[in-house]
Amino acid sequence: MPAFRQVGEKQLPNPILYMAWSPNRDLIALANTAGELLLHRLANFQRVWSLLPNENTGKEITSLAWRPDGKVLAFSVGDTKQVVLCDAEKAEILHLFPVEYPASCMHWTEVHGDSSTLSSFSESEDESSRFLPKLPTLPKSYSTTSKIFSEEKSDEVTNLLGEVRLNILVVGGPSGFVELYAYGLYKIATPSGISGTCRSLGLSSDLRSLSVITEIRSAEDNPEIHYIQLDTGLLSSCLPELTKMARKFTHISTLLQYLRLSLTCMCEAWEEILMQMDLRLTKFVQEKNTSTQVQDEFLELLLWGHASPELQALLMNQLTVKGLKMLGQSIDSSYSSIQKLVISHLQSGSEALLYHLSEVKGMALWKQKFQPLGLDPAAIEDAIVAVGSFTLKANELLQVIDKSMKNFKAFFRWLYVAMLRMSEDHVPPELNKMTQKDLAFVADFLSEHFSANEELFDRKGKYFNVERVGQYLKDEDEDLISPPNMEGNQWVTFVKQSTHLKDSPLLFPTYPQKSLHFVKRMMEGSIDLCLQKPAEVIGHSVTQAVCLRLYTVPESSENTPRLFELPSLWNDKKAGMHHVVFCMPEISPSKIYILRRATDPSRSVPNGLVALNFNTPLNSSIDDETPVPTSADSSYSCLDARFYDDETLTVVLRSREDDENKMRVLAQLHLNSVLSWNEEFTWDLTLRLEQQTEGIPVQCLAWGNQSREMDNLKAQFVAVNGIRKVACVLSANLRHVRVFEMDAEEEEEEEERADESQEMSSDQDRLEDTMTNQSDAGEGGDGAGGAEDAQVAGQGSGDILDETAGSDTL
Repeated sequence: MPAFRQVGEKQLPNPILYMAWSPNRDLIALANTAGELLLHRLANFQRVWSLLPNENTGKEITSLAWRPDGKVLAFSVGDTKQVVLCDAEKAEILHLFPVEYPASCMHWTEVHGDSSTLSSFSESEDESSRFLPKLPTLPKSYSTTSKIFSEEKSDEVTNLLGEVRLNILVVGGPSGFVELYAYGLYKIATPSGISGTCRSLGLSSDLRSLSVITEIRSAEDNPEIHYIQLDTGLLSSCLPELTKMARKFTHISTLLQYLRLSLTCMCEAWEEILMQMDLRLTKFVQEKNTSTQVQDEFLELLLWGHASPELQALLMNQLTVKGLKMLGQSIDSSYSSIQKLVISHLQSGSEALLYHLSEVKGMALWKQKFQPLGLDPAAIEDAIVAVGSFTLKANELLQVIDKSMKNFKAFFRWLYVAMLRMSEDHVPPELNKMTQKDLAFVADFLSEHFSANEELFDRKGKYFNVERVGQYLKDEDEDLISPPNMEGNQWVTFVKQSTHLKDSPLLFPTYPQKSLHFVKRMMEGSIDLCLQKPAEVIGHSVTQAVCLRLYTVPESSENTPRLFELPSLWNDKKAGMHHVVFCMPEISPSKIYILRRATDPSRSVPNGLVALNFNTPLNSSIDDETPVPTSADSSYSCLDARFYDDETLTVVLRSREDDENKMRVLAQLHLNSVLSWNEEFTWDLTLRLEQQTEGIPVQCLAWGNQSREMDNLKAQFVAVNGIRKVACVLSANLRHVRVFEMDAEEEEEEEERADESQEMSSDQDRLEDTMTNQSDAGEGGDGAGGAEDAQVAGQGSGDILDETAGSDTL
C-alpha cells in the first residue's frame, strides 16, 4: 500500500499562483491568475468560498499569509499596491492598507515570549473596556464601504486584534522593501539597507532576527540569490513594551477607521436631503424667471399672506401640499439620523481616541521603558489636541443641526398652512397659531437658503453650498460659506479678551471657518505623525547581521513563478533556529542544501550547512555510516521542498532516468541524523556558495516507505501543514492538485477500496495521457496542460470546483 492517503484531487480552471494551508484548520487558500482567492476544505478538496477581484482591492494577487490563529487571511495585491485582511469565515474584507511597492512575499508570525510579562498588559486592556463604553454598531443600510463594524459583534476591535499575544505580519517587495505590522494593522518597523527583491521572509518567533531571501542583480547582470539575516534585537528586548504600544496604536488605527465610516454614514444621510431639495426647492430656484428675488417673494407671502401668480403656481403644481409634507418628513428624518450619528458615533469614537492617546502619552513619558521604541510625547500631545478640535467641531455641528431643524420645521409648518389657504382647504387650529419666535425662525431660514447669492450651487447643480449642515460634510479645503455667528457668545468674548487663555495649551483650537471633514483630515495627519515615529526608530535599530551569497538563478527557472520557487524558510521555535532549504540544479542536480542560522545572531550554530544526496535506492533504509553507491537508475533531483515540522522535510522529487517520462515522487525526509552531523563547513564570504561546494558536508538519505509515486501527475510544487498532517501537490502547469493525509492509518477494507480507486484512476489517467499526446502533437505545449484544458472545456457551465466523488473522476 502506498504511503500517504489521497483524500482529494481537483482540476482547476485557472493556474494557481500561490497556496497556503491554514495553521490550525483543515483549510487551504489558493490564489489564481484570474485574481480569485479560493478557500478549500481538506475533505475531497471541497470549496468553502471564493473572493472575486474587484476595483477596491485589485485583481493581481502576489502573496498569501495566514494569521497564526487561522481566523484572518492576508493577501497582497500588486496592481493596487495594497495588503488586504480577509475574514476566513465569511470571505469579508476586514481591513486593507496601502504599501509603497507591490508585496512579493509575506509572513505572519506569532510571538512566543514569557507569558507572565504580558499578563499585566492583558489586565490593562480589561481596564480600558471598563472605562470606555462599547462602540455602537453602524447602521447596516449605510455600511456598504466596509464590513469592519457592520456586523453585530460585541467588540469589533478585539475581532481584529485576536488574542493578547503579539503577532506580526512581515511584508516584503522590490528595492529592499520590508515592513512589519503588529496584528497585521499597525506598522511598527521599516528596516532599511536591504538590496534586491524580497522572495521569502521569516521572522523568528522570539523576535531576535528576521531572515530574508533576496534576488540581486550582480555586476555581470546575473540574478543572484542572497540570504540576509537582520538583527531585530530591540523588538525582542522590549517585547512587553512593544506589545502594549502595538495594541494601543492598533486600537487608535481602528478607531480612526470607525470615525471615517461614521462620517460616510452622515454624508449618505445628508444625500437624502439633497435629493429631495434638488427635486423641489432647488428646481424652483433654477426655473424662476421673474425679476424679483425668491427671498422677496417668500417674504411677501410671509408678511402679507399672498403670493405672486408664478410662486403660487410653482408651489401648488410642482411642490403640492402632499409633496411638501413628505419633504418635511424626509428632511426631519435625515437631520435626526445625522444628529444620532454625531452623538453616538463621533462623540464616543472621539472619547475613546482621547483615552487611548492619553495612555500612550503616559507611556511616552516613561522614558526608561518606551523611549527606545520612539514614542514622542510632543507628537502625541499634538494628536490629542487635534482630537479635541475634532470633538469641538462635532459639537458645533450638533448646535447647527439643532438650529437648522427648528428653522426647517418652522418654515415647512408656515408654508404648509399657506398652501392649505391657497387651496382653500381647512387649516387645523393647532397649525394656525404662529408666534413671534416662529416668524423669526422662518425669516432666518429664508435669509440662509434664499439669499441674493442664489448662484452658489455645487458642482452637481444641487442647492448645497448655502445649507448650513451640508457645508460641514463637504470634503474640501474651502472655508465655510455660512460659518456660525459667534457674536454675543460670552465665552468666545472672554477668551479673546484674556491674554493668558488665548494661547493656552489647555484650550483646544476650534477652527470656526473650517468643515468637519477638514478638521478630521487634520486629526488624521497628526495621529499619522504620531504613529509613524516608532516605525522609523525601530526600523533604524534593525541591522544586518550576515549576508550570504548562495547561487545564481538558472536560466531554466526564469519563467517559474517566484512564489513557489526555492529557497524556502522555516523557523524552529524550540531550538531557536532559522532553516533555509534550497537547490543548485546546475551545480549539483541531485542535492538539496539545508542552511541553519541561530535566531540570536550572536550565537554560532554547529553544522550550519549540509547537503542531502538523493542518489539512493528508493526502498532502502537510512544508514548514515554505510555509503550508498551512486546509480544512474536511482538518481533524483529535487523540484520543491518544504519543512513539514522541525525534523521532517517534505520534498517533490523527479527521477532522472528518463528525460521524456520523468517519474515524480512525494517523500518525507527525517532529518534527525542530518542535523546532528559534526562536520563543519568554512564559508568564504567573498564567493558565492556555488563556487565552493567541494567542502560542503554531504549526507545520503533514503526515505524508505515514506514516499509515494505521483502517477499521471507532473508534480512540481507542494504545500504542507505538519500540525494538521496534510500536503497539497500542484502540477507543473499549475492547474492540477492532489491532497494527501500524510499520517493516515487505513484499515484493510479501506485499502481495498483505495486499490479499486487506484485502478479507476489509472484508467482515467491513461485517457489523460492519450489526450496529452494528442495535444503535444498538435500544439507542442505542456501535455498535462492540454489534457486538463480539455477536461475543463468538457465540463460546460457548471461549477468546475464542485466536490468529486472519487480521487480521480475528473
